[in-house]
Amino acid sequence: MNQLTATFPIQISFSDVDSLGIVWHGHYIKYFEFAREAFAKKHHIDYLTAKAHGFALPIVKTNTEHKLTLKYGQNPTIKVELIPKESAKIVYKYTIYNEDNQVVCLGETTQVFTHFEINELALVFPEYYKTALKQMLND
Repeated sequence: MNQLTATFPIQISFSDVDSLGIVWHGHYIKYFEFAREAFAKKHHIDYLTAKAHGFALPIVKTNTEHKLTLKYGQNPTIKVELIPKESAKIVYKYTIYNEDNQVVCLGETTQVFTHFEINELALVFPEYYKTALKQMLND
């Protein structure tokens, strides 16, 4: 089983849709965040763990590619995948599927490790992250 990938259901709330009942494009970033946080908590690489080790994980890049629309009442899922990198950053790829398993949206986010107190870019991965990544790759 690939521990670098996970799938989660998405809850579309009424406040996510416009007057046509279609999910507003900006909410897809919120869905990415939901999946990223759930994945990170599962593997102990979440924001609070980073902060406890003296690091922050600001997002420095986002990308979305919309293929189809989502509507209120649908029950989509989101697949999140951590893409291992050599430099001290975390890249996640996202695929949102509708109930017919059609690709609705593709996305990607990039986060970098910064030292929390001094807001300086980390040049290497923190030890806690290296340990968690090794565990994910070995499972």
